[in-house]
Amino acid sequence: MESTFEAVRAEALFASTLQMSQGPEDAEVRAAVTVTLRRIGVQGCVARLATEFGDHPETATKRMSWALRTIRHAYAQSCTPEVFARPAALA
Repeated sequence: MESTFEAVRAEALFASTLQMSQGPEDAEVRAAVTVTLRRIGVQGCVARLATEFGDHPETATKRMSWALRTIRHAYAQSCTPEVFARPAALA
C-alpha cells in the first residue's frame, strides 16, 4: 500500500508533462513533481487524473502504473539511510 506522499507524488507525475517514452532520470522525476505541485497544486493534479480516467481509461491506467513505479524508484533512491547519515568528516 502506498503512502499519502507516494500517492500525491504519483498524481503529480501523472499530471506533469513528463512522458513514459522519455525515460526520465530520478532527478527529472522529482523536479517534475515539484513543479507540477507548485503550478497546479494537489487538487489540480487530482482533477487532471480524474479527467484522464474519465476520457481515456485505458491509457490513464498505463500512465498511472508507470507513475507509481517511477515515483517508488525516484524517491526510494533519495530516501535511503545513507542520504541522512552524517559524513565521517563531520562526525
